[in-house]
Amino acid sequence: MQILPPALIKLIDALGNLPGVGPRTAERYAYYLVRREPAKAEQLAQSLTGLHPGIRYCPKTFALISSDEDISPLYSDPRRDRKLVAVVAEPLDIVSLEKTNSFHGTYHVLGGLVSPIDGVGPEQLHIRELIARIDEDSVDEIILATNASVEGESTALYIQQQVGDRKIKITRLARGLPIGVDLEYADQITLSRALEGRQTI
Repeated sequence: MQILPPALIKLIDALGNLPGVGPRTAERYAYYLVRREPAKAEQLAQSLTGLHPGIRYCPKTFALISSDEDISPLYSDPRRDRKLVAVVAEPLDIVSLEKTNSFHGTYHVLGGLVSPIDGVGPEQLHIRELIARIDEDSVDEIILATNASVEGESTALYIQQQVGDRKIKITRLARGLPIGVDLEYADQITLSRALEGRQTI
């Protein structure tokens, strides 16, 4: 005997497919939508229906853009420096960097990180396109803004090798201690990076 209506079970299963959403959380989300007025669920449904038709990837930067745009405004804007490129793993990494209001270059989204264990090799990322951009836009500097993980470091190293003997500056985001963290709680890798990146005061 089925305890819940099929429509609710279908919603719970769909929500459970989202990353980080377990069975109990999926049930809570589904019950929340059931309790709200139907207009809220309808609004969510319309947002989901319009998601894929409304977005696409920029052919130059691979950032997410509106389906009616030809190229990312973060690339076409004349105030952005095309000779400075921040290389990130995913499109949402751009949001984090833009919130700083400190970066005025352009971006290049790899579409992931090299991870052999997950079956992701360099050929599945937008590294070839990055190298082409370096040549086409006469890039002076690329900032490798990948995670400080094994995959992030491996990807950064691979990109460095692909750049080869091109006369461009390759930098990494600084690594170190976040503000407000006590030394006793910092891991050895973070402390090592903080020592390596120490600055004169």
